[in-house]
Amino acid sequence: MPYQLIGLQAAKVRKVLIHGRLVPSAMRKTARQGALSVGPLGLELDEQADLSVHGGLEKAIYAYPSEHYDFWRAERQAAGVGGIDDSLAFGSLGENLTLQGLLESEVWVGDELHFANCRLRVTQPREPCSKFNASMGFNSASKRMAQSAKCGFYLAVDQPGTLQAGESFTLVPGSRRASIPDRFAAKMFKHLH
Repeated sequence: MPYQLIGLQAAKVRKVLIHGRLVPSAMRKTARQGALSVGPLGLELDEQADLSVHGGLEKAIYAYPSEHYDFWRAERQAAGVGGIDDSLAFGSLGENLTLQGLLESEVWVGDELHFANCRLRVTQPREPCSKFNASMGFNSASKRMAQSAKCGFYLAVDQPGTLQAGESFTLVPGSRRASIPDRFAAKMFKHLH
């Protein structure tokens, strides 16, 4: 089944105010037009503020299912965040790639995403952090990610090349030993108990 890359986002590190402190962050990614180069450490024009939790060879690119955006819009509204014009644009969850048709429940560590000009490999689920709460605008956002398992997943770059919003890709199964939902549940046990 073909899947689609419907959003391609990147951001530079900037200082944001979180709990009264200026903290470096590249959490809010913005849409990029045209093809972007993809190297071993991710997309051109993209940065990560804290390389201990984001970035590097195994977390070079963060992918997120577009299907979860309605959930987050509803969560923000329930928390009293946002207004009529708050559309929560792709990249708001910190993702580089907004994917259509591919949910976490269908993804396993080691699976590959084959695009026309590059190949990416699934490495692990994303864990929520305090910057996620700040970006979403409410303090229980990380907990809601842990409870809902709407986490997205990190990708390593196995074949550098280019990516462009609107292109389709295929999912090529890996060894299928560890699913993204199982890995996420193991990591989130500490947050939920």
